[in-house]
Amino acid sequence: MVRLPLTPADVERGQRLGALLRRARGDRSMLETALDARVSPETLRKIESGRVATPAFPTIAAIADVLGLSLDEVWAEIRRPEGTRVGRDARDRLVS
Repeated sequence: MVRLPLTPADVERGQRLGALLRRARGDRSMLETALDARVSPETLRKIESGRVATPAFPTIAAIADVLGLSLDEVWAEIRRPEGTRVGRDARDRLVS
């Protein structure tokens, strides 16, 4: 199967996803988070850094579950237009 090149929008969404996961992880170690989600620490590192812009759905679902994020929150954050902010309730959940 040939993979299509990523668009700038795909790359931007991947960067927003990585930033969201980093914020939600907070002080929790990357290793602990990855192991609890049953993904490799390298995979989590690449997603958080934006190097994997389009990770597999089960991978994101597992990481979001470990971090206490709903998939609705993840989707709302990554699909928002650049320059807009996530709502106060969701932002408060990410900080707590």
